[in-house]
Amino acid sequence: MKKFIYVIIFFSFFDLFTQLPVMSTYAESLGASAFLTGLAVGMYSLSNTFGNIISGFLTDRKGPFIILIVGLLTTGLSLTLYNLVEEPIALLVVRFIHGLVAGFIVPAAFTFLANATEQEKRGKGSAISGAFVGIAAIIGPAFSGILASRTSVPFVFNITASFMLLLGILSFFLLRANQVKKEKAAPSTYIPISVFFNNTGTLKAFSGAFFLMFSQGVIAYLLPLKVQSLGFDSRLSGTLMSTFGIIAVLVFLLPTNRIFDKVNPLKTLSLGIGLMGLSQLLISQADSSSFLYLAMACYGIGFGFLFPSVNSLLIDSTTAEIRGKAYGYFYAFFSLGVVLGSSLLGWLSLGVISGFIFTGIVLLIFAGVILLPHKRPSHA
Repeated sequence: MKKFIYVIIFFSFFDLFTQLPVMSTYAESLGASAFLTGLAVGMYSLSNTFGNIISGFLTDRKGPFIILIVGLLTTGLSLTLYNLVEEPIALLVVRFIHGLVAGFIVPAAFTFLANATEQEKRGKGSAISGAFVGIAAIIGPAFSGILASRTSVPFVFNITASFMLLLGILSFFLLRANQVKKEKAAPSTYIPISVFFNNTGTLKAFSGAFFLMFSQGVIAYLLPLKVQSLGFDSRLSGTLMSTFGIIAVLVFLLPTNRIFDKVNPLKTLSLGIGLMGLSQLLISQADSSSFLYLAMACYGIGFGFLFPSVNSLLIDSTTAEIRGKAYGYFYAFFSLGVVLGSSLLGWLSLGVISGFIFTGIVLLIFAGVILLPHKRPSHA
C-alpha cells in the first residue's frame, strides 16, 4: 500500500513540474498579455493553496481514502479541459480549477502515508516520499519540454490526465482494504486554526515548508538570469537544476536516510535550511560554471535534509485525528512560498546578486531561529 501511495505522490508532483517549462509560452501562444501570462502561471499555486486547506479539513472529517480518490479523478478530468482552451480568460478558469482539485491529492496522500507508518520509521518514510518528489522534479520538466515541442501542451496534459484517472480507479480497489477504522469515523469536533499556530512544532514545520519553496521560487526566478549574466547557454540552467534534484534524491535514498529517525528533526531542519541559505550566497558570488555546480550540490544536500525533517516534525507534533488539517496547511505554505519567492524579489526590485544575498541571509536567520530552545513539542 505504501508503494502505491509513493506512486500517487510522484504523479501528483509530476503534474506540477510538467507545467513549469510550458505554461508561460502556452499562455503567450493564446495571445495573453504579459500580465495575464504571469497570472496564468501563478493561478495554479493560488487555487492550489485553497485546495490544500479544503483537503485537510475533509480528510479529517471523511478520511483520506475518499478525498484521495476524488482528488485524482477530478484532477484527471481538469487536465482534459486544456483541450477546450482557445483564449487567455478560458486558460485562467481552467488553471484555477486544475489547481483547486489538484490540491486535494497531496494532503490526503501524506496523511494516508503518515497514519500507516510506524513512529520509529517516520523519518525514513518521509525521506523516501521526498525522493519521489525529487524524481518528479527531474523527469517532469524534461518530459513536458521535449514532448510539447514535438506535439502540443494539451497533449502533454492528456498523458498526465490518463495516469491520474488510472490511479484514481486503482486507488478505489487497492486502498479500500487498507482503511483504518479511525479514518472512517473521524471526529467532527471543530479544531480552531490557532491550535496549529500556537504549537511550536507545527509552526516550525509550516515555516520550514514555506522557506523551502520560497528558496525554490527564488532559484527558478534568478538562476536563469545569473547563468545568462555569466554568458552561458540557457541549457546550463537545466543541468544545474537536474544536479540539485539528483543530489537531493541521493540524500533521500542512500542508507544515510536513517539519520532522520535518529536525530531530532529540528536539528536536521536547521542544517538543511542553513545549507540552502549558504548555497544562495555561493550562487551570488559564482563566476564560473564549476562554482555554480558546487553551489547547486550544496542546495541539493540542504533540500535533501529539509524535506524529510519538516514532515517528521509535523508527524511528531500532531495526532492522527487532525493530521489531515495539518497537512492541508502545510502544503498551503508550500504553494505560498513558490508564489512569494519570485514575486517578492520582483516587488523589491532586487538585482540578481542582491536577490541571492537577501534570500541567503533570510534562510540563515531562519536556520538559527529553528534552534532556539522551546518546550518539547506537544501534539497539536
